[in-house]
This record gives sequence, structure tokens and C-alpha cells, in this order.
Amino acid sequence: MAQSLVSILVPFKNTESFIGECLDSILKQTYTNWEAIFIDDGSDDSSFKIVETISNQDARVKLYRNNGSGIINALQMAYNRCKGEFITRMDSDDIMTPIRLKDMLRSLEKYGKKHLAIGQVHYFRADGLSDGFLRYEKWLNSLTKTGHNYSEIYKECVIPSPCWMLHRKDFIACGGFKPNRYPEDYDLAFRFYKAGYTCIPSNNILLHWRDYSSRTSRTHENYAQNHFLELKVHYFLELNFDSTRPLTIWGAGAKGKTLAKLLIKNNIQFYWICDNPKKIGKHIYDQKLLNFDYLSQLNHPQSIVTVANEVAQKEIKAYFENQNMQSMVDYFFFC
Repeated sequence: MAQSLVSILVPFKNTESFIGECLDSILKQTYTNWEAIFIDDGSDDSSFKIVETISNQDARVKLYRNNGSGIINALQMAYNRCKGEFITRMDSDDIMTPIRLKDMLRSLEKYGKKHLAIGQVHYFRADGLSDGFLRYEKWLNSLTKTGHNYSEIYKECVIPSPCWMLHRKDFIACGGFKPNRYPEDYDLAFRFYKAGYTCIPSNNILLHWRDYSSRTSRTHENYAQNHFLELKVHYFLELNFDSTRPLTIWGAGAKGKTLAKLLIKNNIQFYWICDNPKKIGKHIYDQKLLNFDYLSQLNHPQSIVTVANEVAQKEIKAYFENQNMQSMVDYFFFC
């Protein structure tokens, strides 16, 4: 029986220090019927030469220069040149574990279409990881272990951008890389959610995810926090907002203020609540800040929480649960 072809899409720019390790991890996959489409997005270091050397030795590695600019154009170009029945993405500074392709493909063949294969991740950094990245890794892997990734999709990107796989037809059906919307990995995760693709639980670490100070997600303006909030609001209004119910924002910090401005821009009425006595009763953007218990006076409200403190989040979640309110229906954590 013929093995299915897996297409690995790899955009890159100036990752000469890491791209060799990425390539080596692809070449060492236990599943061998793959093609890796590398797209150079304007490198001015030796990245292109490193990939070119390998592509001359192994026909499964295919190399092109981006005919546009930016990661979305590079991903679009990679997809247009791939032929696989299954699609996955890889970042040129990360490392696949040897079983990644085999594990994901086996999951998809077992569960069929309308499913998304994902894997647990391990973050690493040469000079050590911050507590923030360790918490993110733990949180993301806990979701992936159960396949309940969408349950907290408004917090952060719940699908690791270099560690997913799905059927080609499903990739096309949800829009693939067509939308020109950043951050592109988070946008794609929302479209997986919108399409109703079920995340297949995974207990296996399938990606070693590298962090370093010059990584694009740390330095490029397309990955600034305001873009993340704009994306969250866009999909919340499309997928989860019920215009027949009153809407509240809980929290008046920087994220709460940005969210308020975005809702005002979209002509969405809301109540603004908090539990900070120094802010209650004040007006921001002509909106009066109300005590959080005002929520009980509203008829079947929806709430967006922008409070980042973990202890406060637990207290807020307990309050919602005591009110018999349901996550992703009645309340949504945006951080």
C-alpha cells in the first residue's frame, strides 16, 4: 500500500545558526514519504546556501525564493508548490522529534477528516527560559493532552504554529494561508476553530520550540499585542458574541482599555466592570467603571476578562461558576 505524501512548509529568513538543525530533524524522520518546501524570504546570510546544499543531495528538499515578501507570502508560495495529501508547517529555527510525522499521520488516518493532529512542545533557549515561557509550555501542553485547545483560544494561540497537520482538503476548506491577517498562526488557529476541526489529543512531545531574542515573533510589529487583541475581537464578534445579550469587560488595565477602544470602534455597546476601588466610578472613554457585582443586575450577560493576574483569574472564574456561568458561552478570558 502506497504511503501518503506529507508536505512540510518551511518559510525562512536569516536563520543560518539554526536551519541546519531543522533540516537534520526533518531528514531523521521515521516516516520517510515527505517533501519539504523551503521558501527563502529575503535572507542575506548563508541560510539559502545551507538549504541548497541539502536539496542537491536529497530531492525531497525543495528550495525557492519568495516572489513577494513576508511570511504569509512565503507560506502561500510554499503551499502552491506542494503536492502532499497532508499539510504541515515547520519553522526553520525549531527541531522536530523523529516520530513527529509518523505520529501525526497515524492520528489523522485513525480519526479521518475534520480532525487536526497536534503535539506537545518543549521550549528551549541557550541561556535559559523565563518563567513566562515555562508557564506557556505547561498550559499549552495541558490543553493538547486532552484535545481541549479551543476552550481557551482567546487567551493565547492554542495551536503551536510549527506543530500541526491536517488533510489537504480540510486545509483548503478553512482558507489555508489565503487571509493576509497577522499574526498568521493565531488567525489560522481561529479558522481551525471556526471550521469545527477536532483537535486530536497527544501525549507526545513532537517539537522542540526554540526561543531567542531576535526571533521574528519577538521583534516584528505584526506580532505586537494590539494585533493579537484585534484578532481576538474580530473572531469573538464573528463566532461567540451574542448581540441579544449585554456585554461586559472585566478589567481596566492596558488590555482592558485597548479592548474597550476596539469595541467602541466596532459600535459594540458594553458595560465596564472591575474590582479595583480606585477605578470604580471613574469614566474612561466616556464609559463609567462599575463594581464587578453589577454583573448580577444584568440579564444573562456575556463577559470578556482582561485581568492578567493568575490569582485574580482564579477568583473571577470561581465567581462565574458560582453564578452558573459557562466558559466560552458566558465568559471569555482574553489574557
